[in-house]
Amino acid sequence: MNPRLFIIDDDEKLVELLQEYLSGFGFEVGHAFDPASGLKALEAFEPQLLILDVMLPGFDGFEALKRLRKTSDLPVIMLTARGELTDKVVGLEIGADDYLSKPFEPRELVARIQTVLRRSAPKNHKAQLVFGPLVIDLKAHLVFLDNVQVELTSTEFELLRLLAHSPGQVLSRDQIMAEVAGIEWESYNRSIDVLVSRLRHKLGDDPKRPRFLKTVWGSGYLFLEGTEGNHD
Repeated sequence: MNPRLFIIDDDEKLVELLQEYLSGFGFEVGHAFDPASGLKALEAFEPQLLILDVMLPGFDGFEALKRLRKTSDLPVIMLTARGELTDKVVGLEIGADDYLSKPFEPRELVARIQTVLRRSAPKNHKAQLVFGPLVIDLKAHLVFLDNVQVELTSTEFELLRLLAHSPGQVLSRDQIMAEVAGIEWESYNRSIDVLVSRLRHKLGDDPKRPRFLKTVWGSGYLFLEGTEGNHD
């Protein structure tokens, strides 16, 4: 079954654009143009994520989120035409999972949706990920290769953790930018490629014959599933 998203926004043109764009990524999308009818529709539609505008008729998105949080922990991404930091802080404090300022690139929204959905999925809590000679200690934030500790920055570790949690699954640069702390969102950002290159160097990984990190040209990066060993 395709993931279901619900949009509450009074901008009809934007809603139409997002429905078409998100449908192209396999999402089933419902919508409402005001918060009162939108909150009522959520129970029947049963989405996996809500995209909620701040400026709405009747009552604003903050009030809608407060009402929603009384009965539901549904993941929420808030949208606003106001780029003020106070709006973002308020939204996150009352239970938003992410916050995006208008105007935005639709592909950034897709990356953030995928990130929030991944974070909200049931977790399989493991102390370590073991891939042959590579051991990733998730609690201690340490990495060992052939029993020798590999010194990684916090951003390098987060990238490795992200990729290794989904072996065999291609993650786009947009998804990585949305999830790894310390990387600012920019169109055509090359910092991901630089970060992967540094991580490869520290793991002694040859991009032409990779053991761990593979480039999927035009798509992103994946952690090679064939190296997966026992998980403790």
